[in-house]
Amino acid sequence: MGYSKDQLLARLQELQVDFTQYDHPIVLTVEAQAKYVGHMKGALSKNLFLKDKKHRFYIVSALADTKVDLKVLSQRLGLGKAGLRMAPEEALPEILQVPLGCVTPFALVNDSARNVSLMLDKGFKDQECCFFHPLSNDTSISLNAHNLDKFLKSIGKDPAYVDLEANPSVGKDQPPDLAALVPSDAIPLPEEPPKAAPLQASEKNHMSVNNKSTAVTAKAAKPYNDVQKEKSTNVNLSRTFTDPEKFVEEILEKTSAVILSEIKGETIKEHGEQLGALVSDSVKKHLSLDLINLATILKNTAYTEGFHAGTHHQGSRCP
Repeated sequence: MGYSKDQLLARLQELQVDFTQYDHPIVLTVEAQAKYVGHMKGALSKNLFLKDKKHRFYIVSALADTKVDLKVLSQRLGLGKAGLRMAPEEALPEILQVPLGCVTPFALVNDSARNVSLMLDKGFKDQECCFFHPLSNDTSISLNAHNLDKFLKSIGKDPAYVDLEANPSVGKDQPPDLAALVPSDAIPLPEEPPKAAPLQASEKNHMSVNNKSTAVTAKAAKPYNDVQKEKSTNVNLSRTFTDPEKFVEEILEKTSAVILSEIKGETIKEHGEQLGALVSDSVKKHLSLDLINLATILKNTAYTEGFHAGTHHQGSRCP
């Protein structure tokens, strides 16, 4: 059983960590949190729970307006461009022991999270205080970097402040600057049940949806080349809409295709043959993480709303 909000707040008081507490309705996004504490003194934070291919986990805690490029961060950790991705939902209760929307550095108080690596935005040190959820998203607490450090050191975590927007070169003579922050041990999760084939009726529905989507995509793709048609045809919709990264990848591919189709003729002559590729790369670089976050928030919100609706319905049936 992980720490509760009240237990955490009591521990902070025992450590003489100075903080201010603000209670509010449950919030799932930084924007929603800002409605209740945005006018207070302090900066808002966003917190990403990530994993690499070797099942090592990371929390990236940053100022709300800090741009975090997962590809760049992966390279800086020595994991390659595709080394980091959003952690699966089941890792929240298993490792951090917090519900959706409650990822913060304070989750590391739980023993199950002892091997999770933490990267803090160096911008926190320039703020008079910052807001975090204390394991529950119906409350926000504000404290400064010094007091956050006091808590982290009490649980054996040496605070690591990082310039999350930096993009240093990585190569043979320039090793990854954040390699020391890669956890030494993987954290095993319970084995996922085998993904059984859907029921026949459901399978037929999926096939029907995919076929319809293929036909529509083929009509809409006339201005584009055969490669783009083939990519659209092979999209697995059931996979796309349950995986935020695949969902965003599909959006970016379509966006890039549209941009490339528009940049031609006189525009190419004026700006050069590389303009299309440069614009496409720029769109992917600047939109990828934000769209992944938005898609994940949409998925989490739907899950939470469905859960509350289900429990309310069950409760209404009780005598």
